[in-house]
Amino acid sequence: MATRIKEKYLAEAVPALQQKFGYKNVMEIPRLEKVIINMGLGDCKDNAKALESAVAELTQIAGQKPLVTKAKKSVANFKLRQGMNVGAKVTLRGARMEEFIDKLVNIALPRVRDFRGVSAKAFDGRGNYALGIKEQLIFPEIEYDKVEKIRGMEMIFVTTAKTDEEAKELLRLLGMPFAQ
Repeated sequence: MATRIKEKYLAEAVPALQQKFGYKNVMEIPRLEKVIINMGLGDCKDNAKALESAVAELTQIAGQKPLVTKAKKSVANFKLRQGMNVGAKVTLRGARMEEFIDKLVNIALPRVRDFRGVSAKAFDGRGNYALGIKEQLIFPEIEYDKVEKIRGMEMIFVTTAKTDEEAKELLRLLGMPFAQ
């Protein structure tokens, strides 16, 4: 069973991209490769319980258990030792990625206060898009009463597009609400 995003991609995005950019081969058409969700947990380095709750929230949002990232080197100014837990990340591919994007675009982003669209300037020059979110409460899985601390997260949308223009058009056709 294909997800809504997959159907939208095949029915609307592929023909529109092919017509706009004049691809001769279907394999040239940009597509989403993966979505990486990262949550910095620097404040949890001493508190194991807070780390567990943050990992549980990220698991609920992504539908997949995150990898707890460790510090690569010690930084005295941040009271950080090598090997301490400093974040959590999840890489979504395939159907999980498509369901996450569908949920993000249609449910989560419209719940952001004073939302006017996401920035169109967050492309990296190679067709990848980065999106930061200030609070995890916009996702419907998170129960407001059980949240200990409001945390932000970054999402990187990795595409096979060669240029930012192609990637922006792909994401726009998949429903990403870019600001004017």
